Amino acid sequence: MLITFVDDLVPFDGCSAELVPLGGPEKGLIALAVGLARRGHTVRVFNRCDRSVVADGVSWRPIKECDAAYSDWLIAHRNPTLLRHVPNADRTALWMVGDATYLGNPSPLSAITDRKSVLVLQSLAQSLTVPKSLQANAAEVVVPAALDCYRTAPEMLPSTPAHAVVTTHPANGLDWLLGIWLDHVFSRIPTAELHIYSSTLERGAAGGDLPTSLRPLLARALAGRRKGVKLFRPLSDNKMSEVYRRARVHLYPSDERDLLCTTLGDSQAVGLPAVARDKGAARERLLNGQSGYLAPNAEDFADLTVRLLGEDVMFTKLCRIARTRQRKRDWDQVAADFERVLA
Repeated sequence: MLITFVDDLVPFDGCSAELVPLGGPEKGLIALAVGLARRGHTVRVFNRCDRSVVADGVSWRPIKECDAAYSDWLIAHRNPTLLRHVPNADRTALWMVGDATYLGNPSPLSAITDRKSVLVLQSLAQSLTVPKSLQANAAEVVVPAALDCYRTAPEMLPSTPAHAVVTTHPANGLDWLLGIWLDHVFSRIPTAELHIYSSTLERGAAGGDLPTSLRPLLARALAGRRKGVKLFRPLSDNKMSEVYRRARVHLYPSDERDLLCTTLGDSQAVGLPAVARDKGAARERLLNGQSGYLAPNAEDFADLTVRLLGEDVMFTKLCRIARTRQRKRDWDQVAADFERVLA
C-alpha cells in the first residue's frame, strides 16, 4: 500500500527525535509511519519539515511541495482540512490527538464528511468529545504505544536523594501540584526533591520569554528551591527513559484537556509508578492500584506520594507490575491496528 500522512503544525522529520525532545503527537506520527514501513508499505509524510529526507524507510517532504494526486491511504494528522490534499485516495482517515469537539464546526465537518473519512482516536476519553454530528461516521479508538527506548529500559535504579518527576504542561495543574509538594510532602520527607521537566519554565528561569499567566507559577517554583524543587529542560526520549528509571514516582496532576497523557504512558513502560488525578486519559495510561494510583483528592495525592518516595516494598511491587503489564504494546501493533481500520 502507498500510505500518505499530512501534518501542518510544527517543523520536524523522522530524524528530529534523535536531536530534540518532541511532543507526543510528533513522536506518534514518526513511530506509526516507521511501523507501517516495517510492515512493507510505502510511506511518505508531507509536513513542515525543512528539507526532503528519508529516515527508517519513510520519505519526508515539505508540505508546500505536496503535489501527490493518488494514495491508497491518506491520513491527515490533527487537522481535518488537510484531507483536501491527495484528491484520489482510496481510503482517508483523520488521526486526532486532542479534543474533538471542534470537528462539529462547518469547515472541519465538511472536510471529514466529503471524503467519508474514518475518525481515528487515541483514548476513550477522547471519544467522549466527538460531536453528535459525527457520531454516525466510522470511528475507531487505536491505543498508542510507548517508544522502544521506554519499553526496553533496564531495571529501575532510583537515585539518592529520592525524587519525584513531573512532566505536565505548566497550565495543566502544575500550580496545584506544586502546592501539594510545598505544603504537604516536603515537610514529611525533607530530603526529597521534585524535578519539573518543562521547557517553558526552564526558559523563563533563564531569562527567556514566558507567558504572563505563568510568571507567578515560575516565581513559586523558584522560591521552592529550598524545598527540593528543581527545574529541568526536557530531554530526548533515550535520555528521558533514564530520567524515569532514576526516579521514585511520576506525579501527574492531569487535566481534562490532556487526552493522550503520552509521558505518563512512557514512564509506566519504564516501570515508574505514578500518582495522578482521574482526569483526561490518565485512567487509560496506568493501572489504578497496580502500577500507580488515581488519587481522589489532594490529601490522598500527598499521602501516596510520600509513601512511594519512602516505602521500598510498595515501590518495588508497582514497578514490577508496570514493567510487565505496560510495555507489551509496541508501534508495530499500532500499525497493525491501522491496517485493520483502513482495510
